[in-house]
Amino acid sequence: MSYQHRITLLGTGTIGLSMAALHLRRPDTSVTLYDPRPDLESQVHELLPGFLSSSYPKQEQKDGDKGIIQTLLSTSRLRLSASLEDACRGATIIQEQTPETISSKQALWTQVKGFADPTAHLWSSSSGIAASAQCATCPVGGNDVRSRLLVAHPFNPPHLMPLVEIVPGPETKADRVEFVTRYFDTTPGPLPLPASSSSSSSSESQSQSQQTEGYYRPIILHKEISGFVGNRLAFALLREACHLVGEGVVSARDLDAIVTASLGPRWAGSGVFESYHAGGGEGGIGAFLQKLMPTLQPVWRDLGQTEISTEGGEKWREMVVHQTEEAYGLYTAERRKSKEEMLREVVAMQQRRWSD
Repeated sequence: MSYQHRITLLGTGTIGLSMAALHLRRPDTSVTLYDPRPDLESQVHELLPGFLSSSYPKQEQKDGDKGIIQTLLSTSRLRLSASLEDACRGATIIQEQTPETISSKQALWTQVKGFADPTAHLWSSSSGIAASAQCATCPVGGNDVRSRLLVAHPFNPPHLMPLVEIVPGPETKADRVEFVTRYFDTTPGPLPLPASSSSSSSSESQSQSQQTEGYYRPIILHKEISGFVGNRLAFALLREACHLVGEGVVSARDLDAIVTASLGPRWAGSGVFESYHAGGGEGGIGAFLQKLMPTLQPVWRDLGQTEISTEGGEKWREMVVHQTEEAYGLYTAERRKSKEEMLREVVAMQQRRWSD
């Protein structure tokens, strides 16, 4: 069978396998996986079924039974490649999920330039390294990388999280941005969790169709910036959280409770600006900023300037690590599955509200 989109994923860590599950939801897409690690095949057979379970619930296999992977391989929807050159051959989209170092990404794109079709779309899943930095050392000329490369940064895990930050470089062509946006706009999300109450199979099918349409939310950033937007917001909260725990103001467990009992539910429905716009009453966010100025200014001035480096950061790092491990222990597969189900329920709620 010929597929409209032939995607090659470079790197098969957690993000790479999650992206594979995302892409395989499209019936018009095949996926080739490449990673120089010697255990690629066993890793795919062992781990990929867990990511696919949200897409193929009726085919979810028992532990040790990797039939779903064998089916994908035998039908050529999934292919494992032994070399970068072979992986890039014939690909319409090449997406990298390699280590977050500029030098390794620059070396990779220079190699890809020599193997990829000159019309192939080039995407990076980087969480903070701009496209212009990644292709800075690529030779200029035929089969140009600069005009085709952009960042399509997913939030972890991408097979469940709707956000994709689209960050073009200054030389990325507009049609490449339009293509990636349209691709994620039309990619279905995970099938809904089984309903607690019984319903007819036809109504279930209709509900599944409605809930998976328009699942992903590609957001185009207007300029490159370190860490992009989602991670900058998340890291700002993480820095202040580490500061508060390190200063003994609150425990790690209680800080998490504060977030899940206040900011989390509110932001899941409204976001930052809409929430404070509502908080200003008839005057909106302008009135909120004016009224809360006496409170906001000293808090902004007093926010922690925590250093992430080991030097000077030993105190808060030790406290954060100890308290977090004491509160939650090992993050087991059962706990991860439970949290993923909760995440799917939250996103399903959002989608129902968006459609109102």
